[in-house]
Amino acid sequence: MISRSVEESPKPKQQLHSPPCFSERVFKIEEVLEQADYLYESGETEKLYQLLTQYKESEDAELLWHLARASRDVAQLSGTSEEEKKFLVYEALEYAKRALEKNESSRAAHKWYAICIGDVGDYEGIKAKTANAYIIKEHFEKAIELNPKDTTSIHLMGIWCYTVAEMPWYQRRIAKVLFATPPSSTYEEALGYFHRAEQVDPNFYSKNLLLLGKTYLKLHNKKFAAFWLTKAKDYPVHTEEDKQIQTEAAQLLTGFSDKN
Repeated sequence: MISRSVEESPKPKQQLHSPPCFSERVFKIEEVLEQADYLYESGETEKLYQLLTQYKESEDAELLWHLARASRDVAQLSGTSEEEKKFLVYEALEYAKRALEKNESSRAAHKWYAICIGDVGDYEGIKAKTANAYIIKEHFEKAIELNPKDTTSIHLMGIWCYTVAEMPWYQRRIAKVLFATPPSSTYEEALGYFHRAEQVDPNFYSKNLLLLGKTYLKLHNKKFAAFWLTKAKDYPVHTEEDKQIQTEAAQLLTGFSDKN
């Protein structure tokens, strides 16, 4: 919103019906994004979505990827029905796609496009999900290339590797039938990304700590698994997800002691 002093300043008659100048439009977008960031940090998911959907016809890539994130966050709320969730997931993908079309150099647009494609895969079957895996990897890698210190994209690339590494045998068989070279990765690759994220920003996310522990478990290294799982268990709880991760880490650590 343009400040009252600017709104109320007298203008020459011939300018009354002129479109907003470029600087005014930029100022408007910056102010909306500032409000959006405040609502996001405050956990006001629905208010954030309501704010940004007023600008869903925007041509601004920054605003569009924020809208993609907001749509996805509303989809994940416990009070969102399955029907609404599906609508919001596809809506989020459309916003992310438009953001990427507007600015292919936007690290965040690549990241959220990859995230949203992954979400849509849950509704489109194994064939589409496997095909999307290539696209997801490509856009996470591009996001990291554009900003090598983007911890979220590095972490998500680790999740991609971890998920592909633990792909069930029947899914691998289907992938081999459908694709000449199905997506592949290893737990070692996943571990590399999770460690890289920690190097950029230590203790930035409880889930990264948990996944370091779980990946070391997959690699049968109980010493390092226990180290990272303990860090995840002791991580300060700020969100519902932190609480769930703390519980899972504690259960895995209890499993250690039960077996010893």
